[in-house]
Amino acid sequence: MNKKQLKYDIAYLKMAREWGQLSHCIRKKVGALIVKDRMIISDGYNGTPSGFENYCEDEEGYTKWYVLHAEANAILKVASSTQSCQGATLYITLSPCQQCSKLIHQAGIKRVVYADAYKDTSGLEFLEKAGVELMHLPYEQK
Repeated sequence: MNKKQLKYDIAYLKMAREWGQLSHCIRKKVGALIVKDRMIISDGYNGTPSGFENYCEDEEGYTKWYVLHAEANAILKVASSTQSCQGATLYITLSPCQQCSKLIHQAGIKRVVYADAYKDTSGLEFLEKAGVELMHLPYEQK
């Protein structure tokens, strides 16, 4: 990979981290950006669906089942726009779970750059099998 691309990857990942700070979730704040032809076509962070209260955790501190993940929110935003994820890059602060990895592949995203690895790596394994380019850029390198 060239140095210029790496500079962009680092910058977009930093922006995704900032975007994640908008999340109302207490346990984990995750941010995502979808970039195509060096243009941000979507963004997202983990949170409850539109029209629901902003609290992501229940009384016991567990994440509510209907909380949307950052990448799902970003992909859904594109779905309601004139843009397409075909061939795009997803920048995400936490590697995708199984459910989101299916959405990423089906949306046509060809590259995923992530900072932290999620405890369950089966989402990454699925994306690799699907031919999606994966790049781990830990925050310490930035």
